[in-house]
Amino acid sequence: MLPTRRVYLLLLLGLGGAIFAQAALQQSNALLGMLAWDGVILLLLLIDGWRVQPQQITVKRSALERLSIGRGNPVELKLQAGSQTRTALLQIHDEFPQAFSAMPQRLEITLPANATETLTYQVFPSQRGDYSFGAIRLRQLGAWGLAWRSWSVPQAQSAAVYPDLVGLKALSIRLALQNTGSLKRAQRLGMGTEFAELREYSVGDDSRLIDWKATSRRSRLLLRVLEPEREQTLILLLDSGRLMTAQVQGLARFDWGMNAALSLTLAGLNRGDRVGVGVFDRLLHTWIPPERGQNQLSKIIERLTPLQPSLQEPDYLAAVTAITQQQTRRALVVFITDVIDQTASAELLSAMARLTPRYLPFCVALRDPQIERQADPAQGSSPELHRSYQRAVALDLLSQRQIALESLKQKGVLILDAPADQLGEQLVERYLQLKARSQL
Repeated sequence: MLPTRRVYLLLLLGLGGAIFAQAALQQSNALLGMLAWDGVILLLLLIDGWRVQPQQITVKRSALERLSIGRGNPVELKLQAGSQTRTALLQIHDEFPQAFSAMPQRLEITLPANATETLTYQVFPSQRGDYSFGAIRLRQLGAWGLAWRSWSVPQAQSAAVYPDLVGLKALSIRLALQNTGSLKRAQRLGMGTEFAELREYSVGDDSRLIDWKATSRRSRLLLRVLEPEREQTLILLLDSGRLMTAQVQGLARFDWGMNAALSLTLAGLNRGDRVGVGVFDRLLHTWIPPERGQNQLSKIIERLTPLQPSLQEPDYLAAVTAITQQQTRRALVVFITDVIDQTASAELLSAMARLTPRYLPFCVALRDPQIERQADPAQGSSPELHRSYQRAVALDLLSQRQIALESLKQKGVLILDAPADQLGEQLVERYLQLKARSQL
């Protein structure tokens, strides 16, 4: 039972009255009067809190679906008021896991008698894994506004935090729209290498795509419609080594990389490709062979979700050797890792060079926006000397990183250097461009 601000004001009022009464009464009488006043206030506080009937309010947390890391995940609380004679003013705090942040952390509601209301707040997990929600704590204001009566409702519930499933759902919708829009346009323009159908020639079509044999048989100009080749192979290699343990915008680099890998997996399966995923540090410790179909996406999500990065140095050559033994046909091999400078990335460069020309290597690097902000002279609130030093270090890091990426590019490696929070989106767009241009 907690006193409200009104109680403290009344107690201060009694103290003020005792001070003024000392001039007319003896000091002992004024003190006794103040104590009597305080006793009455405290008694009223106890009565006000005791009159609250917690059993009249029921609360239940809705079933928790799979939560997405780094996203706002809604949690619903359903409240039901009994037949109390007055409206209840409530404060609610749900015991979410300590590893989560929440917005807002405390909910307030005015609940009329016999009413049912649903409150929603959002939790933001920063790590994958299994977590537990505890009790729901409620606090109700007494009828006189003197006391808050507190109690807890046991609501133990487990929740699993997965990679960014919310982002995957949005991407799935976008790819479906593209399938009915931009891909049809690509077919009309004759892009791709795989034969789709014949149609009549229209003004503006590429004359090189006219099928002269079919034209001679049917006595009208017919055009070959080509589409990007399907049923190709896409291999994703996700670095889980030391550099991927660093935090970028509240998430580990490994989690950003995993989200991007799953986005690219969804895009590849959506385009009919065979998709396989490997995760490595010193060894290729996780390998999911390339397959087609939506079941492959579910399999990859379940296999990748429990994985965590380690403090071991990654062995790129070992990963490439293992993949080339597993995958003998030509494939797009995507490394999702980090690049520091030419010296530190020498092994990565050597491993990528071994993939050409049989495979199409693609290096995806996660850029930290904080380093770019430090390199910007307009950013920062540190002292001038400290800010100048930070900017010099940031500029040197960016320069060394660019040199390393250019070295990879000169070896015939495709490059994507994107901010961590935009990595998945830019990677999917780049992949779709490769498919449309038939570069694989």
